Amino acid sequence: MYMFSLSQLADIYQQYHHSSGVTGSPAELYTPIDYIMSLSGKRARPVLCLAANQMFDGDMQQALPLAYAIELFHNFTLVHDDIMDEAPLRRGKHTVHKEFGTARAILSGDVMLIYVYEYFKHLPDAAFRQVMEVFNKAAIEVCEGQQMDMNFEERQQVALNEYLQMISCKTAVLLGASLQIGAIAAGASLHDQQALYKVGVDTGVAFQIQDDILDSFGDEATFGKSIGGDIRQNKKTYLLIRALELATGDDKNQLDYYLHVTDTDPEEKVAAIKQIYTKLNVVQAAEAMQQEYHKGALDALHSLSLDKAQIAPLEDYINTLLKRKV
Repeated sequence: MYMFSLSQLADIYQQYHHSSGVTGSPAELYTPIDYIMSLSGKRARPVLCLAANQMFDGDMQQALPLAYAIELFHNFTLVHDDIMDEAPLRRGKHTVHKEFGTARAILSGDVMLIYVYEYFKHLPDAAFRQVMEVFNKAAIEVCEGQQMDMNFEERQQVALNEYLQMISCKTAVLLGASLQIGAIAAGASLHDQQALYKVGVDTGVAFQIQDDILDSFGDEATFGKSIGGDIRQNKKTYLLIRALELATGDDKNQLDYYLHVTDTDPEEKVAAIKQIYTKLNVVQAAEAMQQEYHKGALDALHSLSLDKAQIAPLEDYINTLLKRKV
């Protein structure tokens, strides 16, 4: 059968996305939804859902509402996360609560979540229960991951295994669920569903570790945001957690100083901590961990009961995503 590339699937999804907005009255409730859903993003989750559905010869028209539901849920979490983080910008634009007020943002986010289930109703009854089990589990874990992330802000020490669990819940499980839901809708076997879930989770963890590296050591011109943002905010990343585990003597004293001082020059802080990261080889450790998860994703992908041509578009996508510089 003809296999759409991931970029072609993104175009197909985007057309559906533009024609399927959540609308209604009063406008004050629905305008913020249109606002957040119209902001450009990678659309990785809906595209992965469509890719998995295609791999098992599923019905594209049946899969598109599922892909939209997943993207709707993802954007719902962004609306509420931005309120909790008091973030002023999202994708270069005002966050929903900054643009429309906190009360409207909360309520619009609430109705987005309800509409997720409306879009899932397009499924035949036979698949609906399976999809709900996968989606609800992922949705709960996303919330657990967000709480863990907030907890970490108040803690001096976070173990690497705790950090990996947090990013798995907050970021990666929804990628896994996106792939598994697409596969369920196409009638894939339980083995193949579970293998695709692992593909998504391992890809998500690898992506976040890579993001940690790029935030401190990426090329600002291509990364698209100021380098060192995580360092300035004392954000618990793979690099910082590993450095805190390894640092001794002057390195430990310097880390402690920059993590607690409030009146130092931000650029001085970024430069000093990056120097410690380099000295302790934490970037190499992060890259090794990222490659381990990358390999895990590819191994799970190759375990599917499909031929090379059927898995090729997804394999290419994963490799491209995890070798990015932006």
